[in-house]
Amino acid sequence: MFTGIIVDVGEIISVDPRADGLRRLAIACGFDRASIAIGASIACSGVCLTVVETRSVGNRTIFVVDAAAETMQVTTAADWKAGTRLNLERALKIGDELGGHLVAGHVDGIAELVSREDLPDMAKLTLRAPRAIARFVAAKGSVCLDGVSLTVNTVDDDRFSVLIIPHTLKVTTLGALQAGARINIEADLIARYAARLAEKP
Repeated sequence: MFTGIIVDVGEIISVDPRADGLRRLAIACGFDRASIAIGASIACSGVCLTVVETRSVGNRTIFVVDAAAETMQVTTAADWKAGTRLNLERALKIGDELGGHLVAGHVDGIAELVSREDLPDMAKLTLRAPRAIARFVAAKGSVCLDGVSLTVNTVDDDRFSVLIIPHTLKVTTLGALQAGARINIEADLIARYAARLAEKP
């Protein structure tokens, strides 16, 4: 589990295609190598991936993960290449502060950034959610975009908006997004379970 609070922005340094659509990704980060265990989960722009190798190159830590064919189909991982920057979050530990909301790291699909409006103190992003996911997005509720926990501002059918404060624009990849960008979206777990419980038996 994660909270959607980004702790580092990593950079992909290599993408190695493997059999059956698998891709092995090497990602440079600012984490202490000794703190990354083999088998650990790290959310990479919202996608929970398992560390299979670590190494050091100069003063940078590199961790290696495998992205399966299913991940390529459902998330933006198919677009990732050397140089792609990724929002990173370590797995939640018991006792950690829950600063965002509960995030599973299981991306539901890809949202499209319809427009970006830069305001004096923040940016307003308007996005289009996949139809199957849109019903879980509610005004004042939570949504996870590229691994970032955000509060939904407005909702209009399959479109919704979020307001991004300067700190988040600075310390995540959201600051560089422009209209047309593809963004990983994970619906709020509580909204998903509430919708399931409301279904007729």
